[in-house]
Amino acid sequence: MAAELASQPETWTRAAGMTVEQHRLPAGGARVAVIGCGTSWFIAQSYAALRERGGFGRTDAFTASELPQDREYDAVVALTRSGTTTEVLQAVARLRGRVPVIGVVGDADSPLVDLVDDVVALPFADERSVVQTRFATTALALLRASLGERLDRVIADAETVLAEELPEHLVGADQVTFLASGWAIGLAHEAALKMRESAQAWTESYPAMEYRHGPISIAAPGRVTWNFGSAPDGLAREVAATGATFEQRDLDPMAELVRAHRVALERARRAGLDPDSPRNLARSVVLGS
Repeated sequence: MAAELASQPETWTRAAGMTVEQHRLPAGGARVAVIGCGTSWFIAQSYAALRERGGFGRTDAFTASELPQDREYDAVVALTRSGTTTEVLQAVARLRGRVPVIGVVGDADSPLVDLVDDVVALPFADERSVVQTRFATTALALLRASLGERLDRVIADAETVLAEELPEHLVGADQVTFLASGWAIGLAHEAALKMRESAQAWTESYPAMEYRHGPISIAAPGRVTWNFGSAPDGLAREVAATGATFEQRDLDPMAELVRAHRVALERARRAGLDPDSPRNLARSVVLGS
């Protein structure tokens, strides 16, 4: 996990330059669904929000098992690191011959490749760790670049957070809640998942404006409310009044996710856990019949 998360600026740079592959993704104006499981579902949420915000057309994100069967789409994008996740393969099989499917996958030799209409393979971002870091963010880098974004600042921000010392109030927090708005909400959910997987830590995640509708009740001294991107007016002050620490920096949310990766890794080490092999988890969820 340590080596893989440290390589993210390099893999993002490579993905941003994959212009031929980016043109395999749905064209502007197409109605699109994006599916994935776990981490890939959260990346799907971020891409869907960015695509709609950019005026490229209606874009919905679903965990693969919940893709509506009666909703019309012009294309479906399937995100999966392994290409073997049962729910993704089942969803793609149901779509075959009805809706064009583009697979974004880490393993170019996986079963998914033979089921989809087109493939964007990112084998250089595949991982040995059970815990996803660089495949997810590299896929999002590719997707953001396909929407016309320049990633120079994003990559520079990631290099910054990889080089700096981790603050003790993050590594030693009793509890962390991740918040974000817009396209970054998916990244807040992903940050919380990483903390749970790697460090077995109590973490939650919400849209930032939703936090005051109940979840702020757990804020207390020794706990952290960590906002990705711009924070709603007054939120920092309200969190401070609880005694909790409010964490927010002027960094791209994808770089903040890298920072959360580092915190999760360090927390796992301090707890004597193996962050690459979390309990009850496997690299891919393959369900029996």
